[in-house]
Amino acid sequence: MSSTQDIVPDSQHRGFVARLPQMPRDFAMLARFDRPIGWWLLFWPCVWGTWLAGAGLQWALVGWFLVGSIAMRGAGCVYNDIVDADLDRQVARTASRPVASGRVSRKAAWSWLALLCLVGVAVMLQLRWQAQLVALASVALVAAYPFMKRITWWPQAWLGLVFTWGAPVAWVALRGDHWEVLLALYAGAICWVIGYDTIYALQDREDDALVGIRSSALRMGNRVRPGVGVFYALAVMFWALSFWFMRGDVLALLGLVPAALHLAWQVLTLDPDDGDNALARFRSNRFAGLLVALACFVTGNA
Repeated sequence: MSSTQDIVPDSQHRGFVARLPQMPRDFAMLARFDRPIGWWLLFWPCVWGTWLAGAGLQWALVGWFLVGSIAMRGAGCVYNDIVDADLDRQVARTASRPVASGRVSRKAAWSWLALLCLVGVAVMLQLRWQAQLVALASVALVAAYPFMKRITWWPQAWLGLVFTWGAPVAWVALRGDHWEVLLALYAGAICWVIGYDTIYALQDREDDALVGIRSSALRMGNRVRPGVGVFYALAVMFWALSFWFMRGDVLALLGLVPAALHLAWQVLTLDPDDGDNALARFRSNRFAGLLVALACFVTGNA
């Protein structure tokens, strides 16, 4: 049986993680295996870059990106929890995390991080060398991310740089031209992350303010809904620009309509004062990522 103290509000705890004995469950939760939304959000930009490149479905490559997304999202979470353990203890939603609560030692967490990174290296070795270099370039961004919430009101922007890096990796894995297509796609992805992670940060606004953690949700104050709306609109505009660079066809832009409507629904139905509402809107971005992926495939391969 799992103890209630290690179940956090945003954990999708039911399933195989809940059935694990305490020690392996702690390591699984340290890597956020109980919250698959994170690796979905890391995975979709990889698919966007792959399918917009116009090389077909590329199922083998997409499969490797899925494995890498699960492993590296887990590694990033472990690293974040090691760095943020003292802050996590002061926030209600994160105080029960394995490192913050002391159930997993820092030494054990570092070992778990190394193992997850080895999986990421195995995935990286499946790519051509140019893409390997792009993947390695993300290390500095990832290492700096946990400190951003201490020095800027916009750590979500830094997360956007990190969490969408799979798009350029995938693009370079398949081609080495049309950089304007990639740059617009990447810019849109960053705006998307700022939007959805602002929604996610709504859960912690009160605790974050008390302990001095900065976030876009706090910075926007009572203008969160229009703020998220602006970033989602920018995301759609950049994606449309990317598609235009790729095809120069107005019809290609129609593929973005379902994704745009979904993002608009998130904004219109968002209740910034309801944590459950915000969490549901945040998690729905798994579907938003799929809609953008389908649009990328049609634009790149039609």
